[in-house]
Amino acid sequence: MLARKLFLPLFLSLALAACSDSGQGGNTDAGNKAQERPPTPVSVVAMKAGDYPITRVLPGRATAFQNAGIRPRVTGAVREIAFKEGSEVQAGDLLFQIEDDTYMAVVAQARASVAKAEASVPSAQANLARYERLVNSGATQMEYETARVTLLQAEADVAQAKAALQAAEIDLGLTKIRAPFDGITNISNVSIGNIVTANQAEALTTLRKIDPIYINLTESSTNLLEVRNALASGRLTSDPHEAEISLRLEDGTVYPQAGKLDMSEMAVSETTGTYQIRALFENPSNVILPGMYVRATVILGMEKGYLIPQRAATRNARGELAAKFVTGEGKVETRIFPVSQVSGNNWLVAEGVSEGDRLIVDGFQWIADGAAVAPVDATVDENGLVVETPNNAAEPAAKP
Repeated sequence: MLARKLFLPLFLSLALAACSDSGQGGNTDAGNKAQERPPTPVSVVAMKAGDYPITRVLPGRATAFQNAGIRPRVTGAVREIAFKEGSEVQAGDLLFQIEDDTYMAVVAQARASVAKAEASVPSAQANLARYERLVNSGATQMEYETARVTLLQAEADVAQAKAALQAAEIDLGLTKIRAPFDGITNISNVSIGNIVTANQAEALTTLRKIDPIYINLTESSTNLLEVRNALASGRLTSDPHEAEISLRLEDGTVYPQAGKLDMSEMAVSETTGTYQIRALFENPSNVILPGMYVRATVILGMEKGYLIPQRAATRNARGELAAKFVTGEGKVETRIFPVSQVSGNNWLVAEGVSEGDRLIVDGFQWIADGAAVAPVDATVDENGLVVETPNNAAEPAAKP
């Protein structure tokens, strides 16, 4: 009986020890399996060197190519408004007619003055000729000089009368207010019968020419210095003054016409640190109106380097561009690019990359440096979406 009591505890101890050994073995197997987890699939793009455009996206406002406030140059009552508000007019078209009866009368009076002055000239000429013949045989030198002065006075009276006639005719012509250039009229600020005065402060209407049209863009002085440095070093292979400019309108649509640089202001704002650039665009359908907000993409030139899609890049604490690559051993590494340029939806870098390097464009957000990965060849389309190549369509890859 005693032997039986001693045997039972010994048996239980052996059983517990066996269970403990079995549990430790299971944990070891699980750890080994965790360490042997397969590499994470990531989408990669092979880097390729080339000449790529350097671009800037700049905010801008549209302004009229020509803008004129139409004001009267003579005083009178408005007799006729000859244009339809908001319509297109041609240079020389009649806009307003001011009452011209008074001005016609002044012209008639000036013409009469000219005729009167001209009538005295022949007699003065004949009188001078007579004294010229008699100056040495009965006429004195003083009489001759008096006749000559009389003729000169008569001719001066004619010139003065003609000048007065010309001024009167100009005033009469100014009663017809005409368009100084082709453009689009605004709302009229006067009605028929209103009295207007010469050179008054308020414009009768505003005339704008919007084909072509100006786009005023704002650029930072820092970017200006970068472009100048790129030109000086030879990295930028074309002249920014011949830059191609495209527009995106307020609703997001791309304007079909390309523009060209018209001028850049040779001064930087003391308050904003920016300077103004003016571009010129054809506007045949009047799609762009003065005051519209637009965004312009300016192609400054071409530069050699490698493109890193914006979706594949981040910025570190110092503001430097960072991207992750796959090494030859299939591990992840992060590279820093202190110098980079904007090229469309990409960053353009010239150093730190070699031909054929594999850039991770998707799936890099959850992997650390040194992690093993399984690269899946892909491309990035113009919208920034990752598209796997056909050869890898059957392989699993991270989705965009």
